[in-house]
Amino acid sequence: MLTGSFIYQTPPLRVRFGAGALGQLGDEIGAIGGTRALILSTPFQKSDAEALAARIGPMAAGVFAEARMHTPVEVTALALQAFADCGADCIVSYGGGSTIGLGKAIAWRNNALHLVVATTYAGSEVTNILGETEARVKTTRRDPRIRPEAVIYDPELTLGLPVAMSVASGLNAIAHAVEGLYASDANPVTSLMAVEGIAALQKALPAICRNPADLGARSEALYGSWLCGTVLGSVAMALHHKLCHTLGGALDLPHAETHAILLPHTVAFNALAAARALDPAARLFDGDLGGGLYDLALSLGAPMALRDLGVGRDDLGRIADLAVKNPYANPREVTQGGILALLEAAWAGTRPTPL
Repeated sequence: MLTGSFIYQTPPLRVRFGAGALGQLGDEIGAIGGTRALILSTPFQKSDAEALAARIGPMAAGVFAEARMHTPVEVTALALQAFADCGADCIVSYGGGSTIGLGKAIAWRNNALHLVVATTYAGSEVTNILGETEARVKTTRRDPRIRPEAVIYDPELTLGLPVAMSVASGLNAIAHAVEGLYASDANPVTSLMAVEGIAALQKALPAICRNPADLGARSEALYGSWLCGTVLGSVAMALHHKLCHTLGGALDLPHAETHAILLPHTVAFNALAAARALDPAARLFDGDLGGGLYDLALSLGAPMALRDLGVGRDDLGRIADLAVKNPYANPREVTQGGILALLEAAWAGTRPTPL
């Protein structure tokens, strides 16, 4: 029975979903009011971005293929200059979290229209959150202008996503939904989305590992990541995202892998304090959400320990100190000692138990 009151605000967002949806990119640019797009990508996806520019012909104003993890402000400055120089009036971000972050950083500064062609399971394409790094410190802001106007989800574009990247990206998406369940402003609508998104990825990721060319599984994973990202974009973040942003900004760690490693441990940290909120997701994992997520990640061949990413044990105290400064709201009190114990377990890669 539904009791109490809540607020749920539906963001203005246009989504085109389906195999072959990329073929309508020109139409989608026009639908949001754009005419000339600067296409963004990482260096790794530069050839894909150039092919995309060729596909839309005169609607492509140029290509900027220098997006980097954690959205360094110096890269954003270069991209803003490229946007101005090529006479663009909108942005197309082709890729995952790094490219989407750069597109958001541009749009937040110059109010450019922003369309995302999602090629991973990052989920950030549907959020109003921007994380940027300056002098190895990552800060986060939320603003309605940050959320893109439109997203294209074409599962055919994810068929070439390596299994390891698919797994890390999918676990990253699950983290968005899990944390949304115990967010300070969670509501029944976002909680339903969260559990549905987790269930979709729990089903899809093993299937992708068995057969990376399984279009049905790729579609299921994109659907799940869309839901998980929508949750993150609708409610407040808490400890998990604070820790991941702190680690990523301070040590330049890979974003999705950091989320994948920390997730079981942040869940275990909050398991008792947020037991009621987490129960629907825990039931997907036989009642043990932290342990179940750890076992899922292990079965998928995901990285399991921060030390595997090159984090030194002597880094943990500094990260714990940074994480307790201006902490997000969290179900359990955040203390330096508690965070250090969490990080020690994540560094060693041991199976978590409620702390």
